[in-house]
Amino acid sequence: MTRFLRQSALTVSIALGCVPIAQSQEWPTREVSVVIPLPPGVASDTTARIVLEQVGRQVGQTFVIHNRPGAGGTIGANVVAKSDPDGYAALVYGSLAAATALYSKLPFDTVNDFAPVVPFGQQPLAIVAPPGRFKNLADLLARARAKPGELNYASAGVGSAAHFGAARLTTSAGIQVQHVPFKGGDYFTEIIAGRVDFTVAPLTTLINLIRDGKVMALAVSAKTRSVLLPQVPTLIEAGLPPDSVYPFYSPVFLPAKTPRTIVEKLHDEVTRALATPSVQERLVKIGMEPMPMSVAEFQTFFRDDVAANIALVQAAKIPKQE
Repeated sequence: MTRFLRQSALTVSIALGCVPIAQSQEWPTREVSVVIPLPPGVASDTTARIVLEQVGRQVGQTFVIHNRPGAGGTIGANVVAKSDPDGYAALVYGSLAAATALYSKLPFDTVNDFAPVVPFGQQPLAIVAPPGRFKNLADLLARARAKPGELNYASAGVGSAAHFGAARLTTSAGIQVQHVPFKGGDYFTEIIAGRVDFTVAPLTTLINLIRDGKVMALAVSAKTRSVLLPQVPTLIEAGLPPDSVYPFYSPVFLPAKTPRTIVEKLHDEVTRALATPSVQERLVKIGMEPMPMSVAEFQTFFRDDVAANIALVQAAKIPKQE
């Protein structure tokens, strides 16, 4: 009888142990909740909707987008960090590394509570100014060096891509300028009106203003020229070092303890979607550029990006936020 009970217990334990494996192999069997801790219409939101719509077709399930802005995106990020690691809660948040560097206290551990899966792509930031304000980027830098602290730049708020992109530019170039943070896209009006000297912002949000001549593009913060603005030089071509480029990318994360099979499957399905001509066509129109990486490569990239953002906050003396 004892031998029978032992064998039965072993059989049950093996069966129970196989459940997560079987579930992960079958994933997804129901809709997946995707938290974007930013307002609708921003670059990460638009990109996620384009790509995950195609992923949904491929796997036969719906990826439901939930916009949960607030506290620099950390509220929405925390929802996913605390979710069950079963593959049915995902996070799309391009500023997670920046938030980690900026906030003195977070309700989650960025490195240990999230599993980086794959970037949808990267989007160059553009350095723009009111028309006629500067001849080129060299002119902006020369005037900033001649009169430290006199020029200013606008951003969508403390910790935004515009803020950190400009901070990377100014620290790399060794110039002192004033930061004027705004809420959302209000600062574009200030640039157009000439009340602010320049800004550094995602190209998608600026492209129509540039094409209409309302702002002047001085450079793009990227390693190569943008297909949307092939005539505009990169920061590196303009004479700045490679570390002047601030990477702005749209990634997807899962809770840290999500089975590796699910992480790999989501990575592979996203990669497959990104290779679809219709998806590529739509991403090109918004300036999103390929950023192909394996899961392991992206995990290393993300850890390095967290460290780089921490170093940037220290070098630019950006005050920590509560």
